[in-house]
Amino acid sequence: MMNTVIVLSALATVSLTQQQGEPIPIVRYENEGVNADGSYQWSLETGNGIVAQEQGQIKNAGSENEAAEVQGSFQYQAPDGTPISMNYIANEGGFQPQGEHLPTPPPIPPAIQRALEWIAAHPEPEEAQRPQREVHAKPLPRPFQKTNQRGFNRHF
Repeated sequence: MMNTVIVLSALATVSLTQQQGEPIPIVRYENEGVNADGSYQWSLETGNGIVAQEQGQIKNAGSENEAAEVQGSFQYQAPDGTPISMNYIANEGGFQPQGEHLPTPPPIPPAIQRALEWIAAHPEPEEAQRPQREVHAKPLPRPFQKTNQRGFNRHF
């Protein structure tokens, strides 16, 4: 349900950023409210080309692993004319958007990739398999103590 609010807020923001003028008609709106099993679906199309749809359901209903799962998508045209299309899923794994317009991380540098492969191929031994090392710690030196004329100890 929260994702519905987020998507509708995003659509409202896109609509509000356009020049104010003629109201944009809703060409198609379908809503199958929340059913007894917790599922729902809705779809929307506006006169300026915005298309959005979403469906949700409860997975593992009645069990300890019960979780909501939402899938949806929306499309619109950016102010520069670029078509924007995004699909998303939200479940126990979080919100997972997919779209060509979303930024992607840069590739992993080759040296770091080799290091990661080496680490994966050479796992650290378990605690019981590690060789036990004796630790020979020296005691820390005590500060020099001097007694002043009144008999008080001072640390220098």
